[in-house]
Parts: sequence; C-alpha cells; structure tokens
Amino acid sequence: MANTVKAAELRSLSRDELNAKVVELKEELFTLRFQAATGQLESHGRLREVRKDIARVYTVLTERNLGIVEDPDAETAVTETAGA
Repeated sequence: MANTVKAAELRSLSRDELNAKVVELKEELFTLRFQAATGQLESHGRLREVRKDIARVYTVLTERNLGIVEDPDAETAVTETAGA
C-alpha cells in the first residue's frame, strides 16, 4: 500500500493530478472500510492515514483557491501567453 503523502509533494502537482489523487484515495478508503466491515482489515491505522491524506489534498486545493500558495498551473499559463 502507498505511504502517506507530504504536503510539499502535493503542492508541486497540478490541479488535475490533485483531483486524480483524491479519487484514488477515496477508492482506497472505500476498500478499507469494506474490509473493516467484513473483518478482513489487517491495518486499522491505514484508515486514518488515508483520511488524513485526503484532507491534505483538499487543504492544498483550498490554499490555491484562496491565493495563499501560488498555483503552478497559473504560472505556466502566464508564461505561455506571454510568449505567444
């Protein structure tokens, strides 16, 4: 299984990659919850890790929406339009 992701790593990803990461983590969370319900889950700590990873991704997205952290997508769009 995947390890926890760092916020610094997430900040280097584009919006599309972050949205894909959320989908991936939510699928993993669903699988883990299903395993927990059927008694097949071995690592209960992983449930908590995945929930926190989802929260980290949402935090990075919110930081970008509020303008707290620069959006790497916006920087490339500005350079592309300036060069044209």
